[in-house]
Amino acid sequence: MSASRIHLKYLSAYPSHLLSQVERLVAEGRLADHLRQRYPAAHGVRTDKALYAYVQDLKTDYLRNAEPVSKVAYDSKIGIVQQALGLHTAVSRVQGGKLKAKHEIRIGSVFRDAPPEFLRMIVVHELAHLKEKEHDKAFYQLCCWMEPQYYQFEFDVRLYLTQLDLDGTRLW
Repeated sequence: MSASRIHLKYLSAYPSHLLSQVERLVAEGRLADHLRQRYPAAHGVRTDKALYAYVQDLKTDYLRNAEPVSKVAYDSKIGIVQQALGLHTAVSRVQGGKLKAKHEIRIGSVFRDAPPEFLRMIVVHELAHLKEKEHDKAFYQLCCWMEPQYYQFEFDVRLYLTQLDLDGTRLW
């Protein structure tokens, strides 16, 4: 493993020919420009209320029969504590004589200022957990049904996280 691969921890599962291309972009200092060129603008979903509406719209379009989502919020602790980009949790509560699960989605606050494609990829991923709990074939098929470019956006999110690790500057 080359010394520069240390910086590619978010991309370790990708083939070596892709890693070589990323290493070249990093070495030439062009990774940030590459990302800004592909994704020139940030989305406008800034508040938790707007994020909730955004998630509900996607859920209505693709997962109408799935369990309801009771809370959606940006979370500054995600990524630091959980080493994740977003979280889907089911909080169980007793109501009367029944146990009710309330689903919550939290999105890492780093995505408050990100391209719309990145936000969509993270939200699609978390919504897919309403139907599929494990990261298996059915889970990723559901993600790709909701967002056909899911894998490309996931790769580019990983490039962005690599860029953040390299110099800590947000691009949008």
